[in-house]
Parts: sequence; structure tokens; C-alpha cells
Amino acid sequence: MRFTLMASSAILALASPTSAAPERNCSNGTCHIELTPPQLLVAAERLITERHYAEALPLVEALRLAPGFKLQTEFLGGLIASRTGDYATAADKFMAILANDPAQTRVRLELAQALIALKKTASADRQLRIVQQDTELPQQIARTIRTVRDTIRSGRTWRLDLNVGVAPDTNINNATSAQSITVLLGEDAYQADLNEEAKAHSGVGLTAQLSAGLRLPISQQVSALAEIDANGSNYRGIQFDDYNVQTSAGAEYRLTPTSSVSFEGIYARRWFGGKAATAQVGARTGGQMVLGKRDRFGYQVDVRHVRAYFDRGYDGWQGGLYGTIEHVVARTLVVSAGPFLRREWLREDAFSDIEVGGNLGVGGELRNGFNLGGSLGMSRAIFDAPLLIFDAKPRRDTRLVIRTTLGNRKIRVLGFSPQMNWTYNRIGSSIPLYAIKRSRFELTAARYF
Repeated sequence: MRFTLMASSAILALASPTSAAPERNCSNGTCHIELTPPQLLVAAERLITERHYAEALPLVEALRLAPGFKLQTEFLGGLIASRTGDYATAADKFMAILANDPAQTRVRLELAQALIALKKTASADRQLRIVQQDTELPQQIARTIRTVRDTIRSGRTWRLDLNVGVAPDTNINNATSAQSITVLLGEDAYQADLNEEAKAHSGVGLTAQLSAGLRLPISQQVSALAEIDANGSNYRGIQFDDYNVQTSAGAEYRLTPTSSVSFEGIYARRWFGGKAATAQVGARTGGQMVLGKRDRFGYQVDVRHVRAYFDRGYDGWQGGLYGTIEHVVARTLVVSAGPFLRREWLREDAFSDIEVGGNLGVGGELRNGFNLGGSLGMSRAIFDAPLLIFDAKPRRDTRLVIRTTLGNRKIRVLGFSPQMNWTYNRIGSSIPLYAIKRSRFELTAARYF
């Protein structure tokens, strides 16, 4: 396959590949030149290197007709757009390439540059973090990336994620899976059947999640932090509507370019069935550090006072210690492990407990624009005192949570991409009333600003 192009003799001199002389026919300062696709690629690359973007564009468009050169064509088109100031088009082209082949480090670097120009610094920092996992990255480029990421973090950074959709759910009231319970009255035991209101109800609701954050530098090492997270599910009527809002504010202190600590105050509130259910006020502190090129460690201590409007017996304090270590197994694939310890000191000892457990997770970018994530969490909870009406011994729970997420950022409508989440909860309890099974799907459209 050969391409016949017409160009001025001056441009022809710049575009001519040095490896093989193309066929040409010149007259009156204008030449007709025949190029093979590889020669056309070399010519376009040379013109872009020499900053002759307008002259390179027809060559790139011609190369689109050659089979097997789609990646090179999209990349060169993105380069021309980026170098001529059309950063939005450049970002779209680079993201399209990465959607099909997320291992393209050079493309990801160019995407980060375009995102910085678009002032999407948080997204740019994410791309650069992925690039840093490339073990074949030259040291000079690696140092430059670290400098750029430090510059990004020292500037004003904000994020906004929005997710809306529908949520089929097998247990919208988070009810027990038991059909009957044993009630103890003195030395006698009675079997009681549960009525329909106490059993699990399935349904399909509208769901939405909003997550926003602001990181505002105060000095070279200190930044102010502010975050808000909100989510809710709306079902027919209000009986099982469930809404949660959490806000936090505080500061972060950078110990080194790769480690930091933070402290934040927290306020959270939940409404269920159209009524206030709980309110929480507390604080959390934590830190994170990078361990080499492929590992990162973080921890968090969270302490809150709980006000329960549905039952004063659940008033009190709760605290938790959480750890996370992440390991990069491929440029775009990360595995994580997170042990945790939680303690609740509530007004009623029978509701107070200590819980020990952990989470295992994996997530990353795949070909064709797919993003995949999954986690498995297991824990054991032991309560301080028995609920004598149900059991003479303190309650003991075994808890299991499975989460999976599948999305595709290559598909976008008004900036939103499709995403599917599935969450499975199961609690096995020594008191059947507290045994729960719940399976929830979320079919949503997600946008990351």
C-alpha cells in the first residue's frame, strides 16, 4: 500500500524519511511523493518533532487509511492537538488509546500533561502515579515525575465524583434472615414466628453517591483539607429510604515528599424511613507513606461519639484502627490488604462489642476501557454482655462482605460512564435475630471531574 501526496519542496525536505528514498515527481516547486505507511509514519513524526504541525496533520489523516496503524495515528493526532493548544481533544485521544492498551507509558505521560493544562490536576496526579510503577522508566524521567507530582500537590487540588443509577436489592430494610426466634422467659423457652414487617423486603430504588474534596495549601508543608461524602437510596414511599452524609475538615502535614500525616474533625448523620437515625461527632488521624516504587502503607485512627435516635441504648462511643498496604503487581493493577480493629462502648453493654477483621482487594485498568475492582472482608465480633431475652451468653457474630465493581470509561455520554457494583453482606450470629443476608446491585452512570 502506497500513498501519493503533494507538498512543497521545502516541506518535502523535512518530511522525507532518511531510511528509504520515496518516489517523487517535482515541477514548479511542487512535488508528488509516494510513501509506504512506515515511511508516512516516519515523515509525520519528523514534522511533529520539527513543530510543523499543520503540515504533519494531512500525513496523519492519510495514515488513518492504512491498516495496523490505528494506535500510532491516534497518538500522533493527540500530539498535534496537545502541541497546538487543543488539550481537550488531546486528552480524549490519549484516553481512547489507554482504554484499549493501559500499558502505554508514553501515552499516559502525554495524557497527564494535557490534564495539567486543563487544570485537572488530581486526574493528572493519578496518571503520573501509575506511570511511576513502570520499572523501565529512566531515572531522569522518574525524577521529573516526582517533581511534577510535588508541584501538583503544592497547588490547590479539588475532586468531585458523581454516581447515579438504580439499585435492585434483596433486603432494603436490612432485616433478619431468620423466620422465627427463641425467646427466653425465666427458665422457659418459647418459639416465636416473625411477622412480615420484621422480614426482609426486596425492592428497586434510585441511588446516588457524591464525593467531593478540597486540599488547599497553606504553606510548603501544610494543607487545609475539607471533604463531603453523601449517598442515598430512594424507594417507593419513604419507609425504607436511606440517606447518609459525612463531612470532615482538618489539615495535612507533609513529612517528606512521599509521606504525610493528617488530622480531621468529622460530623456524620443518617436518616432512615424519613427519620433521623444516628448522628456522629468525632475525629480521625492518619498517615501514609510510599515504600519503594510498588508499595504504599497507610493507617487511620477514628473515634466518634454516637447519638442514636431510634434507641438510646445505642448511644455511646466507637473507635477504630485501620491499616492498608497496597502493592502494584502490574502497571495498572493493584492489590491491597487492610486489617482493622473496632470497639464500641455503648450505653447498653449488650450492644457494645469488639470486632477484629480484615479486607483483601484488587483493582485496576484493563483493555478496552474496562475498570475492575473487587474486595473480600471478614471479621469476628464479640459482645460485652448477653441479651438475656435471647441467650444466656454474649452474642457472637461472623461477618462477610464481598464487593465487585465493573465499569468502562471508554463509553461516555455527557461525561458519564457505565458502572455496575455488586455487594453481598452476610452476618452469621449466635442469636438468629441478628443473622442477615443481603445482595445489592447498582447499575449506575459515573462521572469523575
